[in-house]
Amino acid sequence: MESTTLYALFFFFHLYLSGSSAMQHGKKTQHQPCKHLKFFFHDIIYNGKNAENATSAIVAAPEGSNRTILAPQNHFGNVVVFDDPITLDNNLHSIPVGRAQGMYLYDKKDTFYSWLGFTFLLNNTDHQGTINFIGADPILVKTRDISVVGGTGDFAMARGIATVMTDAFEGEVYFRLHVDIKLYECW
Repeated sequence: MESTTLYALFFFFHLYLSGSSAMQHGKKTQHQPCKHLKFFFHDIIYNGKNAENATSAIVAAPEGSNRTILAPQNHFGNVVVFDDPITLDNNLHSIPVGRAQGMYLYDKKDTFYSWLGFTFLLNNTDHQGTINFIGADPILVKTRDISVVGGTGDFAMARGIATVMTDAFEGEVYFRLHVDIKLYECW
């Protein structure tokens, strides 16, 4: 019986030591990202009049809705596909360093909320490859985190977090997102 108590005491002492080694000055240690990137992507929704400039289109809408106007009640039920330019600054007319391609769907009736699934395709002198993203986007929250779930090329099998911030929007036709990417698994 005493050896069982001794083993239990040793086990809890070991847990205490391993837990305290992860603490520094009362805070858990933070892993540092292996890559840190910042981009902007620009989305211009097709509204029936802007075909030359549009980079996205509503491909599904609630029954009876117009696919050139986002649905009422927080756009619930709209599905949008996009092929947006990615820039290093917030200027739509800057030279793109890649494309953001994917979709978002509005999936909540009582507030602006969407689900994102997209890829950054980068093909410039600094970066070659893709970064894949997926996650929920509570649009009205200032900063939101979505998962980086993989990639190719310079970003092969990358994993991390992308903090998304709405940088600008003009009505329901244009918005610009600032994406701050921190990769914690780099190969």
